[in-house]
Amino acid sequence: MNILFIADPLATFKTYKDTTYAMMREAAKRGHKLHHTLAGELSVQNGKVVAQAAPFQFIGAKDDHEWFKPQGKVQAALTEFNAVIMRTDPPFDMQYLYSTQLLTLAEQQGAKVFNSGQAMRDFNEKLAILNFARFTAPTLVSTRAADVRAFLAEHGDIIVKPLDGMGGMGIFRLTERDPNIGSILETLMRLDTRTIMAQRYIPEIVHGDKRILVIDGEVVPFALARIPQQGETRGNLAAGGRGVAQELSERDREIAETLAPELKRRGILLAGLDVIGENLTEVNVTSPTGFQEITKQKGFDVAAKFIDAVERNAA
Repeated sequence: MNILFIADPLATFKTYKDTTYAMMREAAKRGHKLHHTLAGELSVQNGKVVAQAAPFQFIGAKDDHEWFKPQGKVQAALTEFNAVIMRTDPPFDMQYLYSTQLLTLAEQQGAKVFNSGQAMRDFNEKLAILNFARFTAPTLVSTRAADVRAFLAEHGDIIVKPLDGMGGMGIFRLTERDPNIGSILETLMRLDTRTIMAQRYIPEIVHGDKRILVIDGEVVPFALARIPQQGETRGNLAAGGRGVAQELSERDREIAETLAPELKRRGILLAGLDVIGENLTEVNVTSPTGFQEITKQKGFDVAAKFIDAVERNAA
């Protein structure tokens, strides 16, 4: 197969942990031809969605900058590839939105895109949990700081976060005695002009923010618990969290198996569910991670399962 990855620049990959790198390594091992482009290199020309795509040879990781051998870019319609895999990291800003709209147009023209542009627009990674309220902690979504203050007064200990971030960026824990409540809300909500999410603080975060992967409607049997470092609220690996792979609990499996059919129906080949304690906190569909940590610690080849799914769906 010819596979196009829409991802951040290859030279920026941290190959020892990068999930997109693991996908590429597995695809190359199977003899698939790899191409790379940036989201900003998508365009519409003569009615067709095209990309400035660079074929590259996967040569393995000597270090973070010598694992691939690029060739010259060529302009190609997305329909010329057997599979297009969207792996550009958030934030999900207007430029990201435009990219998903071009991907939807490409799908209408016959391209096979994973995850689908429509699914990435429909599933804001924070707001998606509102569709599965029986699995969530008390949650507020608002543009008004006064609403957040009332929510804080009700629950006493809350988390506030923007709707478009990643890696724990912009996440704050607030208690009623915090002297910086006003400043934090002004910064985060931009004087009541930016919608945010607030959730009751879940103390089980000390045991990890669990990432549960769902691939083509099937649940990976291990989660990656991202455990916050001492003095930190966030478990995100990008915020210094420590990743520990572990078997799914009964509640983890209940949540994942309930969501899995709906995710597949919506055109989401790969999703990363975030679960703290017994509560679903996010549904990640843009560029879920955790492949390498689970594989190294538990021997379960997540990348192989994912490329299996790509091959099935591309066919």
